[in-house]
Amino acid sequence: MKAAVITFPGSNCDRDLRVALAAAGAEVAQVWHKDDALPAGTDLVAVPGGFSFGDYLRCGAIAAQSPIARALRAHAQAGGYVLGVCNGFQVLTELGLLPGALMRNSGLTFISRPVGLQVVTTDSAFTRGYQQGQTLSIPIAHHDGNYQIGPEGLQQLQDQDRIAFRYADPVNGSVGDIAGVLSENRRVLGMMPHPERAVDPAHGGTDGTAMFAGLVDSLQAA
Repeated sequence: MKAAVITFPGSNCDRDLRVALAAAGAEVAQVWHKDDALPAGTDLVAVPGGFSFGDYLRCGAIAAQSPIARALRAHAQAGGYVLGVCNGFQVLTELGLLPGALMRNSGLTFISRPVGLQVVTTDSAFTRGYQQGQTLSIPIAHHDGNYQIGPEGLQQLQDQDRIAFRYADPVNGSVGDIAGVLSENRRVLGMMPHPERAVDPAHGGTDGTAMFAGLVDSLQAA
């Protein structure tokens, strides 16, 4: 399985994603934001956390206009897999690949700590390694993670089983405590918590490991 991890100015979790994917068995390439094409044969594009372009304008707004963003959108529209974590989730909403928007945290403060994360659906390559209803311990680190979507959009997410994760307890004001959502074809996942920071016992936990292992297994079998 071939994965490409995009690096923007201000990305700070791109190496973590490369390490997590490689440990799960993926062949991983690093892609710079000024590149205009993905490596041949790319199965998964991973958009990392951080503060792309300093979070000017809106978080992820400038990154969504970079040259590589066109290739990312084309990859997703062709049925390719995409994982956006934290700032990557913000980029995916700016690109229109996922619905909703990430707003300033309700407490107007940056939050950085492990949180309880409930698995809502296992019907995706990203979540197949977990049990429905399972509670994970995954770190968060964001200032604009308050997920908002209108009533009709929320109902659609619920009806289509596209809410991947919820916070076990209220964290940042997100509607329905939503922490991660899937695209209609279930091949694009955006999430605010950082599973790539939960793959090494030395870092305090390994609850993120099953995501990357299940993802690699799914794409290798496809």
